[in-house]
Amino acid sequence: MDASSTNFATGSSSRSFSFKVVLLGEGCVGKTSVVLRYVEDRFNDKHVTTLQASFLQKRINIAGRRIQLAIWDTAGQERFHALGPIYYRDANGAILVYDITDKDSFEKVKTWVKELKKMLGNDICLSIAGNKTDLESQRTVSTEEAENYAALVGAKHYHTSAKLNHNIEELFLDLSERMVSISEGQQRKPTTRRNVVVVENSDTSASVPESNKTGCCG
Repeated sequence: MDASSTNFATGSSSRSFSFKVVLLGEGCVGKTSVVLRYVEDRFNDKHVTTLQASFLQKRINIAGRRIQLAIWDTAGQERFHALGPIYYRDANGAILVYDITDKDSFEKVKTWVKELKKMLGNDICLSIAGNKTDLESQRTVSTEEAENYAALVGAKHYHTSAKLNHNIEELFLDLSERMVSISEGQQRKPTTRRNVVVVENSDTSASVPESNKTGCCG
């Protein structure tokens, strides 16, 4: 990880960090709804089809640390799965989203976790989001099973509802805090990991693949 701290003109020890976060999951589990609720605080009941991937940014402050999140919302359709590595390469964090009413979508999370760990190792921060808790009466994935699996793979599990804005902020805040903790730890003990960047100016840009959004899945 190539990371360095910056002391600003005020003489304070505040730092700026830039992290790449990727959202993965099956189609219609609500990935787009989750990220739009977090970044823009909006929700749309209409179905979303994300083609390839879309890109959003969010700037936050945690205990004097300025953090810019580059959030990649990937397509869930099977035909786009081969493109996954293009988007999660060099990611610092990943949010794996499943629909609590769809057991298959939870099983797919396990595949994504294996792929991420194989490509990025154990340094990547993982969060698992059981989305659509507003449909609790239709749940097919037990809370105990989901939380036990998350603990097994070193991930944090959150029960979320983009529709009700439940645990969305907490999901991203916790992930950001863990990415900062890893980054600062690796600043003290340098490693060869290259994809965490500490920046003085938080205005960054990235090329964005073509995407097509038509609404939201809850």
